[in-house]
Amino acid sequence: MPRHWRAPFSFILSVFILPLCTSAANSFENTAIVRTVELGGALVHVTTTYAVKALEDGSSVYTIALAEREQAHTSWLEAKLKGESERLPLEDFGYHQDSGVFLYTIELPKALNVNQTANLVIETVQTHATYAWPEEAGQKEGQSLKYETELLVLSPYKTAVQRTKVRSPSPQVHSYTVPEEVEFTTDAVATKSGATITYGPFYDIPPSATSDFVDKKQKHVTVHYSFDYPVLEISKLQRAAEISHWGANLNIDDKYWLHNAGPRLKGHFSRLDYQTQNYFGRPGPHTIPSLQLHLPAGIHDVYYYDLVGNVSTSRLRTTPSLPKGAEPNQYSVLELRPRYPIAGGWNYSFTLGWDSPLEDYAGYDKTTGKYVVSVPIMTVIPGAVVDEAEVTIILPEGATDVDYVVPYPALSETVSTHITYLDTVGRPKITLKYAQLTDKHGGNIYVTYKVPFSAHLKKPLAVATAFAGVFALALAWKRVDIRISRK
Repeated sequence: MPRHWRAPFSFILSVFILPLCTSAANSFENTAIVRTVELGGALVHVTTTYAVKALEDGSSVYTIALAEREQAHTSWLEAKLKGESERLPLEDFGYHQDSGVFLYTIELPKALNVNQTANLVIETVQTHATYAWPEEAGQKEGQSLKYETELLVLSPYKTAVQRTKVRSPSPQVHSYTVPEEVEFTTDAVATKSGATITYGPFYDIPPSATSDFVDKKQKHVTVHYSFDYPVLEISKLQRAAEISHWGANLNIDDKYWLHNAGPRLKGHFSRLDYQTQNYFGRPGPHTIPSLQLHLPAGIHDVYYYDLVGNVSTSRLRTTPSLPKGAEPNQYSVLELRPRYPIAGGWNYSFTLGWDSPLEDYAGYDKTTGKYVVSVPIMTVIPGAVVDEAEVTIILPEGATDVDYVVPYPALSETVSTHITYLDTVGRPKITLKYAQLTDKHGGNIYVTYKVPFSAHLKKPLAVATAFAGVFALALAWKRVDIRISRK
């Protein structure tokens, strides 16, 4: 599960995790915790703000805790100071057996002395945290989802006041849990205003990152809300990026396995009902009629096909290549319309690809003699989660001293050889595998390599040799008499 942190070695866990837990409560105090949950479809964005106060001089490492359920759904996690854009170093210490939580440490840019304060903002993206309820819906019916979470934010520090806000995309919230026998408040546990449900405030919460607190004090809440957009999941994505120096081209080839994770279609699909809904401007919320993708500027020779063949019901608007160093604020827009509307529970697989000028992505470092090429990990589809992703980068034949830098760790990394037509020894191929990618995971893989002058001659020499062999064979064939007898 890719996240924005560094994973330490396993022996560090056993050596430092226990002292970390026992001393954490003595270094900080939470003067306030505010958690905001932005409900969605396949993705749920959670922002937690910690107002912390140092209890010791030189306090520079703050610890956060995630419950098991929250950890299982978290695909992206980053920490910042409030009002700052730079991410703070964050380290994963894994599961703590005694407390029953997952711990992470954040290194503050400046150590705090006694009574000094800081505001930390933790942003997480949860995947597969919602589910359709009811599980089936008719074509003319609406779509509703359920989201489940814990009431209190766990922390190894004492907390003065805490509240959680759950925001629905629309004010149409069917139901929400109001826990009973909550010890830390005398007011209403939950209040609703418009599309926002507020739990708390809760006062004077002791250190809660313990299994005893979770078992006795923690409460479970569920929100059932209306969602008027399709729940889009990419079950599998295979991206192949091929770098060609002879053609000065970067080819991107994406294979998508798309799944509509909304409520399953109850009954049969009616084309008449579908056209009627579109005519009156009320399309079914759990039907995917089309997708709009932002592709890079300067692309050409775009193709889109599925298992049947080319799909001509799409529309592409391209923009010219951007100057080097310019902000990527312009895109080519592809309005992709599948061969049929994708109803809840349905699947659809297709292939999308294009060519780009290599100069838009490549550069040459004269000091090292290496080429530097940036390859996008994926085309971000807003609101969609990619369950499995495989990114393959094929370098020119003869490339040496291959190295690469990824924006976040991959589940697996391999370097092998790819052989295709007119190759002699094959091309270096980098394969990276990821899981649970979200709209936060857009980034570039930077590949560096050398291509000696002799490597550029391999392909024309191979072509010349092949043609020479064919001509020699034809010449010999003409001169050999294979007849049994002469006339």
